Amino acid sequence: MTKKEFIDEMAKKAKVTKVDATKAYGAFLDTVSDYLLKGDRVTLLGFGTFSVQKRSARTARNPQSGAQIKVPAKKVVKFKAGAALSTKVAKKK
Repeated sequence: MTKKEFIDEMAKKAKVTKVDATKAYGAFLDTVSDYLLKGDRVTLLGFGTFSVQKRSARTARNPQSGAQIKVPAKKVVKFKAGAALSTKVAKKK
């Protein structure tokens, strides 16, 4: 699903214009991003939790040359699906 398809579906289900759905989509992304940048978690009950996780520096290996590479420490976004979403997806055939 693309961003456009998602916005179209949101507009249809919420019975709002595509312009309003685009604004809501942007506001959602901005809000989640702002909280994650501050180091907070974003929990949407029944859907899931977005959080920031720290990955420590490590040594990896280039699969083509076999040379060792140093991978620096970084922060990554983590998503854990909520129970309601997990159940809904598991039941869908």
